[in-house]
Amino acid sequence: MGFKPATLSREKLEAAIAQARRYPHKNLQKGDLVISPEAFQTPGRETNLVISPFCILDCTGSIHIGPWCNIGPRTRIYTHDTIHYGTEPLALLEETIGVLWQDKYIGADVWIHDGAIVLYQVTHIPDGVVLGAGSVLTKNPGPYEIWAGVPAARIAERREMDREEIERLVNQPKFRLEDLDGSNPA
Repeated sequence: MGFKPATLSREKLEAAIAQARRYPHKNLQKGDLVISPEAFQTPGRETNLVISPFCILDCTGSIHIGPWCNIGPRTRIYTHDTIHYGTEPLALLEETIGVLWQDKYIGADVWIHDGAIVLYQVTHIPDGVVLGAGSVLTKNPGPYEIWAGVPAARIAERREMDREEIERLVNQPKFRLEDLDGSNPA
């Protein structure tokens, strides 16, 4: 059984990045989007990445993205935050002082699922992290941890599994609607 590649062609990746990359404060600070060279070095593939064109990559600060990452639709990755201190109007503070910003490093094989938000406070997402759909990440996770929720918390760790164990998991019996009463709803 063959499957379609789960990664993007170079052309589709470049188009997705062009749509996703934002510079909301380029008058104050304009960062770079740095894609690891390893993302373009997998034999038989143009890239080993997925970056959804429907995500937002805030490049007020710079963002490094490692190989084999998957950044899902409606994901938002922020490198800046508004100054929320004092009693002056926040917009006036932004106009006169600027915003808080810092760079962000995303390691290899990181999956950030649909609608997740990575806030300014997060500076490092190490290799192997999975962030669940709709989660709001407010602090740095550890390598190969699985985080989910609002605010996101560590819920599990990715562990070593042999191919047979993975295949058993994929091939286990699945719930089917006709299992409810034996009839086919279609």
